Amino acid sequence: MEFYFPTELGEQLAFCSAAFTALAGFIMMFAPGHSFRLLGLQAQEGRPEGYGEGRSMGGFYLGFGLSAIMLAQDWIYMALGASFAMAAFARIISILSDKGSSLVNYLLLVVQIALAALPLLYVFGFTQT
Repeated sequence: MEFYFPTELGEQLAFCSAAFTALAGFIMMFAPGHSFRLLGLQAQEGRPEGYGEGRSMGGFYLGFGLSAIMLAQDWIYMALGASFAMAAFARIISILSDKGSSLVNYLLLVVQIALAALPLLYVFGFTQT
């Protein structure tokens, strides 16, 4: 079995979104403390469940990203894009409802919109070869 790297630009962009998701998941899974600091979160002392949740979330991102890379199917890319689109929508709700108007929230919103747009633009045929 050989490694598949897409030849079309649109699929390459979707692939990059999946690769970034897998990389972020890897970092979250194996370095939850650094991930928490980057996101402005903190695990409560004496409660390892916080780190467990961070590692679990990282494992989900890693698994989802690697699945999209290995399967390279339109439906998987659509699920990846739709998931990030819903995450971006939830972040917008948080910014508006939770008084979460901060630079980090806006930067993460832009990242989530980009990670949603790349696979969705490919799946719906908006990128040219």
